[in-house]
Amino acid sequence: MRVRKTAVIAAASSLALLTGCGAADMTKQASPFAGAQGAKTVTLSVQSWVGAQSNVAVAQYLLEHELGYRVDTVQVDEVPAWDALSQGRVDALLEDWGHPEQEQRYVKDKKTIAPGGELGVTGHIGWFVPTYFAKKHPDVTNWKNLNKYADQFRTPESGSKGQLMDGSPSYVTNDKALVKNLKLDYQVVFAGSEAAQITQMKQFAKEEKPFLTYWYSPQWLFEKVPMTEVKLPPYKEGCDADPEKVACAYPHTPLQKYLNADFAKNGGKAAAFLKKFTWTTEDQNEVSLMIADKKMTPEDAAKKWVDSHKSTWKKWLS
Repeated sequence: MRVRKTAVIAAASSLALLTGCGAADMTKQASPFAGAQGAKTVTLSVQSWVGAQSNVAVAQYLLEHELGYRVDTVQVDEVPAWDALSQGRVDALLEDWGHPEQEQRYVKDKKTIAPGGELGVTGHIGWFVPTYFAKKHPDVTNWKNLNKYADQFRTPESGSKGQLMDGSPSYVTNDKALVKNLKLDYQVVFAGSEAAQITQMKQFAKEEKPFLTYWYSPQWLFEKVPMTEVKLPPYKEGCDADPEKVACAYPHTPLQKYLNADFAKNGGKAAAFLKKFTWTTEDQNEVSLMIADKKMTPEDAAKKWVDSHKSTWKKWLS
């Protein structure tokens, strides 16, 4: 989302649906496998939202079961992940939503990080209301009418204003600037994590209460809680250049992969595989739904996807 707008975990098999993108900065905690002389190992950075966990789960499964690597995963917030990648504390970041400052510093200037190609998934951040509310009040889907409904979106956390629910403060978000610059009678309230935000939305939906939320696609929750996007002023290139003056919608962003530059050059079959790793929104959502909704372990979800999509992943190994 320009982005989306995020604990060390020993293996994907133990990777649970975490409580948020607000993980601690772990750039100084290297994988126990990192730098092991002669060891056939790979260390992957994993973001805390379930879509990113799905990427890592499938990549880890194939690296281990098809290529014979030992894989470690390290969870780092979005911006610190770039530092860890540059330092070689992790080898690859499989889902970046767009961080132009870090890209300029590490890819173009220092050349310590190399592009790993597109993930194949296009990300988009936006504001959403539940579809059951949008059907009753169609005009709510235009930002110009949001103040009309502020009272209905009010919560104890938002005080006298309507609530705009965000996830973790560590996510890429322009929402505070948007509320201010569009003169909206709303208060941005952070749930704290993706998991906490999902819990709140599910509860609102169960009771068919109105809510306004920062959310993003791809995301498996749309299948469980249908939501309709609120149209913000159209995105134009550069309209979000000044974080304090943003008054436009979020862009649609082809999600990118990045590799540590040394690993990209000398990482052998693992690096070649990760560069070729590309799948669809539907693929990612399929695995995410198994992890987050069906409560499968990431390893089991990855295995189930791998077993039924051989024609897709075989191309990544060639």
